[in-house]
Amino acid sequence: MKPNLSVSVIIVNWNARDFLRDCLRSLADRVSEYPLEIIVVDNGSIDGSAECVEREFPRVQLIRNQSNLGFARANNIAIRQSNGRYVCLINSDVKVLKDCITHLVDYCEQHHDVGMVGPCVFGADGRRQRSCRGFPTLWNTFCRSLALDTIFPKRKVFTGYSLSHWSQDTLRAVDILSGCFWLVRREAIAQVGLLDESFFMYGEDMDWCKRFWGTGWKLVFVPTAQAVHYGGASAANAPIRFFIEMQRADLQYWKKHHSRPAVACYFLISCLHLTLRAVGYTIAAWFARETRQAYRHKISRSVAGLHWMFSGRSPSQTKSPDIRVA
Repeated sequence: MKPNLSVSVIIVNWNARDFLRDCLRSLADRVSEYPLEIIVVDNGSIDGSAECVEREFPRVQLIRNQSNLGFARANNIAIRQSNGRYVCLINSDVKVLKDCITHLVDYCEQHHDVGMVGPCVFGADGRRQRSCRGFPTLWNTFCRSLALDTIFPKRKVFTGYSLSHWSQDTLRAVDILSGCFWLVRREAIAQVGLLDESFFMYGEDMDWCKRFWGTGWKLVFVPTAQAVHYGGASAANAPIRFFIEMQRADLQYWKKHHSRPAVACYFLISCLHLTLRAVGYTIAAWFARETRQAYRHKISRSVAGLHWMFSGRSPSQTKSPDIRVA
């Protein structure tokens, strides 16, 4: 153990008891040579998540919220109560692998201009997830709308957002680190500020990373640190609602960080993106009988996204859904 430095691990949970249990168990499996302070923020779960923490992990600090306050607000509550020199924000559906936190902290201790680091993230199938992105620009958003980043995945000029031209297996500074796993220097948080609570879900990762770079702190991807992110379970239960939440967050980000003309251009490109997807999926559905139902779902999602872009609400609801923040 390296007792002179501690790390506050914060996990926000909403109705993800089994994932949360596995996440907490993984933190006890030699993931850090530094002392850990573990805080779980439960966003009003009804699946027994909080009771599981109290019963099986008595040393974990538990904060009970009466309702789902969202990812940013729940994390901010715990950050204010934490004491570590570093703050590690981890989704409840993440399994932390051996020495992961040690590698992240060691890198920060050796590079004092780095404010945030993230590990190499694998999916449940063992395949590497793309946990780094570039900041969205009009050009790379346009490339996404025409699927140029998919058609030419190794051409850097077309993949500025997805970074698919890079295998994400080498250490490097990046614009955006996925919010599923961050290790952040407390000194940097004091300068940058907490997460923006106006983002309920999605978008807060782009915003925070943008603000870190804006105040002079570097963000670095550290592939020697590794974790598994199961993810996607909640979105599968309400895919259209989650899709619209993503549209909402992206537009909110653009309004916060870009000029009105840029936002207007982004809006038009997004509409183009959704229209092309709806048309393309409709054509594909005609020729792919075995996967027709999947294409119909994608058509519905794109149409719902267009409806929201022009009306400000989804076809099935008029307010933000109470969705899981994991």
